[in-house]
Amino acid sequence: MFARLRGKPKQQSDALTTLDKLNETLEMLEKKENLLQKKASAEVEKAKTYTKAKNKRAAIQCLKRKRLYEEQIGQLGNFQLRIHDQMIMLEGAKATTDTVDALRSGAAAMKAMQKATNIDDVDKTMDDINEQTENMKQIQEALATPVGAAADFDEDELEAELEELEGAELEEELLQPTTTAPSAPVQVPAGRVHTRPAPQKRTEEEDELAALQAEMAL
Repeated sequence: MFARLRGKPKQQSDALTTLDKLNETLEMLEKKENLLQKKASAEVEKAKTYTKAKNKRAAIQCLKRKRLYEEQIGQLGNFQLRIHDQMIMLEGAKATTDTVDALRSGAAAMKAMQKATNIDDVDKTMDDINEQTENMKQIQEALATPVGAAADFDEDELEAELEELEGAELEEELLQPTTTAPSAPVQVPAGRVHTRPAPQKRTEEEDELAALQAEMAL
């Protein structure tokens, strides 16, 4: 694995160097093609000039050289096509290699992480968490248990006593005399003031009844 990692930068460097060299060759061929096209065009112009001068032999020689230039231009075009094809293949191979290297690195990282945290460690960790949770639950239950004198209290007796207090309070509310709200004063026109009769005193029986109600409330 380490040998592959050490060799990978060199492979990438070789691929980049090859692509640079192909690009340089392609530029050189394009420049040479342009030069030959200019020379072929010049031969055509010369042939026209010789034709006007009635120098047929010289004009034919110019056309022959033009055809030679055109053949070289065709060869250069084929060379450029091959270089383009080689560059496309090399770039595709480089992309494939980079993808495989990336996948290999991801697989190695995943394997390392799985080795660092295997299933046994996960199970042990979960067991520890469950054990600590159960211990904390027992501690909380122990702290919530009453101690001392409070532990001797009977919950049923306390509830019965509470019910008695609630019943006595309800009975007291029922025995209390109802009070009426004071009536609003009535406006009487001047000159027609009527005197209200004085309230009558409670009888002895009413006093005894009130005293009895008060004793029962206690």
